[in-house]
Amino acid sequence: MPVPPYVTELRAHLGHDLLLLPGTSAIVHDPHGRVLLVRRGDNGRWSLPAGMIDPGEQPTEAVVREVFEETGIHVTVESLGGVATHPVLYPNGDHCEYLHVWFRCRPAGGTARADGDESLEVGWFAESELPPLDEWSRLRLTENDGWFAPPGAPPHPGLSDPSAL
Repeated sequence: MPVPPYVTELRAHLGHDLLLLPGTSAIVHDPHGRVLLVRRGDNGRWSLPAGMIDPGEQPTEAVVREVFEETGIHVTVESLGGVATHPVLYPNGDHCEYLHVWFRCRPAGGTARADGDESLEVGWFAESELPPLDEWSRLRLTENDGWFAPPGAPPHPGLSDPSAL
């Protein structure tokens, strides 16, 4: 499901103006230490599996759902990776700021496959063979032990491009 109906309804009133949304992503390592990545359908870039948290859904439920929808892999959430806000400017001109929670997960079944909409490709990558990643995915991969930005600090040094996600 690319955009939840409630967001589409909000956009009908807001146009492209800023919208604050909850989001989540997963850092999934297989037994060989490779990380699960998707090539996104909206911008063609490689990224961690990610998506919006629906109303009434816990972040852990959302990350399990999103990983399966985008990759075909069932996961078990192991721990909190971090939390931060970050701006996004989508190709269609929509401005969002996500309150984003990421989790460390382990695979629990399924077969890697792209959904053809949100994900164009899915793959397992060794750390030494990662494709080019946006700065937010790099942050989540390196800062994944309960990371948060201290009060008054920018989200992370060097993270400034709202079109990077």
